[in-house]
Amino acid sequence: MASLDRVKVLVLGDSGVGKSSLVHLLCQNQVLGNPSWTVGCSVDVRVHDYKEGTPVEKTYYIELWDVGGSVGSASSVKSTRAVFYNSINGIILVHDLTNKKSSQNLYRWSSEALNKDLVPTGVLVTNGDYDQEQFAENQIPLLVIGTKLDQIHETKRHEVLTRTAFLAEDFNAEEINLDCTNPRYLAAGSSNAVKLSRFFDKVIEKRYFLRDSNQIPGFPDRKRFWGGTLKGLHYD
Repeated sequence: MASLDRVKVLVLGDSGVGKSSLVHLLCQNQVLGNPSWTVGCSVDVRVHDYKEGTPVEKTYYIELWDVGGSVGSASSVKSTRAVFYNSINGIILVHDLTNKKSSQNLYRWSSEALNKDLVPTGVLVTNGDYDQEQFAENQIPLLVIGTKLDQIHETKRHEVLTRTAFLAEDFNAEEINLDCTNPRYLAAGSSNAVKLSRFFDKVIEKRYFLRDSNQIPGFPDRKRFWGGTLKGLHYD
């Protein structure tokens, strides 16, 4: 199999929001039967057709880096997470729709990843402390995904989704809400699938076609993967 160019996408959010289940669904198109806590980072790979159906269509590897979501001391956070924030091309921010705190903590996660050398690690940043100007010049594409939609009663969904809608606006990102135990939420042709494809296309464009942008540069070593996945790789 010919080698493919790749991009690195972080998957960030609190522990228990369903990041591992989401990554498994995105990469394997299957429900993760027995999810476990991620320690350090787990990497899986999705094959994506950039600009599918157009003359410029090209296949890329999307590396999804599922970063453990536990909050530790500043020193432990720096040693176990900061290393994963290098050379990123996109970020998926994941929150639990049934857990308001996990939504608010996305501001901390974005701060930690995008400003790893400036923002004190291990410090919670809620929307009340969020300075939108801080990310005004961000060139890294973001996507916000809310999980556990199935656990919200239909009579409450409008209220919850209205409450979380501000996240996408604050991060200048598209929003997807789903149930990771049901693949139909990402079925081909669905609005969620279109948003996801559009996000990956944007990540690829920023990495390979907009050379003059202020994005974080890509992998310096330019190593290639030769098929398969990286699922199960953990970094401590």
